[in-house]
Amino acid sequence: MSESTNRRNFVATAGAGAPFLILKPETVFGYQANSALSLGLIGCGNRGTYVTGIFAKNEYLKVVAYCDIYEDKRQAFGEKYSAAKAYTQYKDLLASDIDAVYIATPAFLHPEHFEAAVNAKKHIFMEKPAGVDAAGCQRVLRAARRADPTKRISLDFQQRYGKDYRKVHEVVKSGELGAIKMVRAAWLGGGPAIKKGHAESEEKIRNWFFYRELSGDILIEQDCHNIDVVNWFMGKHPVKVSGYGSRQLRQYGNVYDNLAATFQFDDGVIFSYSANQFGVPGFSDVSETFMCEKGAANVSRKGYTIWRGKDEIEKGETKYDITMDAVNEFIEGARTGKIENAGIWAAESTLTAVMALEACVKGKEMTWANVSKG
Repeated sequence: MSESTNRRNFVATAGAGAPFLILKPETVFGYQANSALSLGLIGCGNRGTYVTGIFAKNEYLKVVAYCDIYEDKRQAFGEKYSAAKAYTQYKDLLASDIDAVYIATPAFLHPEHFEAAVNAKKHIFMEKPAGVDAAGCQRVLRAARRADPTKRISLDFQQRYGKDYRKVHEVVKSGELGAIKMVRAAWLGGGPAIKKGHAESEEKIRNWFFYRELSGDILIEQDCHNIDVVNWFMGKHPVKVSGYGSRQLRQYGNVYDNLAATFQFDDGVIFSYSANQFGVPGFSDVSETFMCEKGAANVSRKGYTIWRGKDEIEKGETKYDITMDAVNEFIEGARTGKIENAGIWAAESTLTAVMALEACVKGKEMTWANVSKG
């Protein structure tokens, strides 16, 4: 079976032909569309608490429950949301009558928690990535395939929902700039802080990002954002990749602090990627660039530039956190019946990152066939 055929079978089996399904609001909930969603959070860490704050600003949502295995995290969250109910077991939270769940647990737990949320028939908003390895991604994919079709499933790949990202995507996909002929992307910037002050027995979970088996390394936990954007703009995943990674400055954990990878699509288009977490003062580059036949486009969370010719350059600046676009679209979609199943394409983008990590770790070219079977 060819790589292109394998790709078609993957998507066809996943049922990803239509990204949105419009349902009547009464079909989704059985009550009026102006009713507020009730939300429960699983994972009260920094990201979970921050994004829940964005959820809470929406007038059509109420934060009613939260869960974490650590008392200090529950206590800190409870001080912000005193009316919400605390849980120590995520299964108990999912068994409650909440409408939607936000999953913000360490990446290695995403497949387990996603599957449980699907089984509980909740609207799901989950942090990326889908998993930290091929088996985890396939578990998410299987659960997504059998999800309740009246429930919205979104993942926090914010770029897919950002207004400026969608503007640039529309320009590139319209053919105005001609076909994409080469892609470059990067995530060059600082990394997360190391958490301290906890018991030694809690070390790996408290600092899960720094352990490859828990985070998927920087390629999967962080760089999946860039990779997802490229898959989205290309309308498909690469078929093979080679790469290298190393630790130049990092003395903690076992994840890379820099890497480079070269992907190839089935039509020969090359995607070159680089990333680090050196945190060089005064410099960062977190963006994607698409070089086309008649122009080019660069886009990031800070804005975009479109080159239509030597003297025709369009620029735009993004002045807010595009996570707000992802959150608010999720709430509106769940309330009004605009249903998506992002578990499908999120698993594919994460598998692309898995493919790249394996190429770096094993020091040899990896293909889509190597990872797509889980």
